[in-house]
Amino acid sequence: MTARPIPTFVLILYAFLLALGLGIGSAYAVLKGKPPFGGRHLGPWVTWPKLGSADADPYMRAIAARRGEIPLGIGEGLALTATADSEGRKLDSACSYRIGSATPAARWWTLTLYDEAGQLPPSELGRSGFTSSEIIRNADNGFSVDLSRSLSAGNWLQLPASGAFSVVLRLYDLPGAAGMNLGSEDVPTIERLGCGA
Repeated sequence: MTARPIPTFVLILYAFLLALGLGIGSAYAVLKGKPPFGGRHLGPWVTWPKLGSADADPYMRAIAARRGEIPLGIGEGLALTATADSEGRKLDSACSYRIGSATPAARWWTLTLYDEAGQLPPSELGRSGFTSSEIIRNADNGFSVDLSRSLSAGNWLQLPASGAFSVVLRLYDLPGAAGMNLGSEDVPTIERLGCGA
């Protein structure tokens, strides 16, 4: 008994549906994450300098459009995002952290905390970030920001009740070519202080 050959149109239809599924699936996976190209790592922080420029690749533009974000333009500043501490461990709300104290020479900056869904988490103080003009500084003009679920004195941001989180440092009006001359020593460290209750 010989096997009956599969009609050519069935094979073509199968190949088309497989290609369509793989294309849509891979595009969806890419759009859910960070831009796959053009990232620059500075210590625990990562930035995409071309995100707000005409040179942004289609993936960057599609990801920004899907999230509803308006990226900073090349002449406006730079946004740096951290999802891990300085040791490379993923940021977790069950732990406490300290951010400090170096910041690049920018006219103004903001530091904002986001929960796992990319939303501002609720806080007992109604605060989810700091600006360079309102942060409490040390005698040497340095600063530190504590991140934890329990109240802390000084510059403190309350972490979400559970799950991962991210921190975004936005630098406005940087000298030079949109911060392309920045190094790891120019950005704040993120130190994990401890985990658990």
